Amino acid sequence: MHHYNYIPFGQLDSEIKFSFSRSSGPGGQSVNKLNTKAELRFSVSESALISEERKQIILEKLKGYINQEGELLIVSQASRSQLQNKENAIEKFYELLNKILTPKKRRIKTKASRASKEKRLQAKKQQGEKKSRRKWNI
Repeated sequence: MHHYNYIPFGQLDSEIKFSFSRSSGPGGQSVNKLNTKAELRFSVSESALISEERKQIILEKLKGYINQEGELLIVSQASRSQLQNKENAIEKFYELLNKILTPKKRRIKTKASRASKEKRLQAKKQQGEKKSRRKWNI
């Protein structure tokens, strides 16, 4: 899907920063004692690879993912592997960007076909007959 707003996977890798910390959840022996939680940070305003127009769209549509420093923050802690969490975060990052940067297709209005109009009127007529059969005939 090559669209004018599409960002190819890996294009922004040079501007992504990572930090790692302990994952949440129950501990015990060696579980959750390693720094496997991956935090992907991407400074939207300082990016040299993204146009001003795209930056505005990102800042507007992804407000919930952006911290006070203007960094887009994506966290992954599903796996017990640091590498796997890092890869998941990168995947999530590109999916999010491409989802919000791809313009929605406008719906083309169409007229109802004669058959669909007939079908609707027939259904209305049947409904009316059903209700009229319920009436008391005095």
